[in-house]
Amino acid sequence: MTEESQLNQNWLEEVEKRAVLIAEREGCILYDMEMVGIGNGRTLRIYIDKADQVGIEDCSNVSKGLNQILDEEDVVPGGPYSLEVSTPGIDRHLKRPWHFEKVIGKKIWVKLKASLDQFGVEDKKWKSAKTVEQTLHKVSGNQIGFLLDFAGGATEVLIPMTAVEKAKVTFEMIKNDKNKHPHGNASAKKR
Repeated sequence: MTEESQLNQNWLEEVEKRAVLIAEREGCILYDMEMVGIGNGRTLRIYIDKADQVGIEDCSNVSKGLNQILDEEDVVPGGPYSLEVSTPGIDRHLKRPWHFEKVIGKKIWVKLKASLDQFGVEDKKWKSAKTVEQTLHKVSGNQIGFLLDFAGGATEVLIPMTAVEKAKVTFEMIKNDKNKHPHGNASAKKR
């Protein structure tokens, strides 16, 4: 690790510690953070989450609290930057094990560092694939699991999290069938 990347990592860790404390104080959790841009166009993005829905007030409170601490302690090197606090969104990125655990049973998109044949998949349809867009079946230790349809039926495939290059939740639109009664019964017809 170069000296510059070590310094970069150190201040990011310091910001993360403070962001965790402020988010928890406001009843939220730190989901993720990133610094984007260069020079005077830099933006520190903080993503927060909580058990129920994150509101604008939550984002505002975390932003005010974190901004005050970061300004007082001058933690972020390199001059001016903007601070943005928001939710991770519907199509949230998945990086940490607990991110994956929160979305078991939901459809996710995963880009892998290697094709699926490196993880024991021999099915012609899947073995050369480097992306998977399927429902996350389980998280086991440091692996994520999918049930993939092979010629012989559905088979569980486990992929080490270290093999994941990128991952995010896939937004799914649920189609409402207007002919169905809201309680699952057939709609009544007039005679």
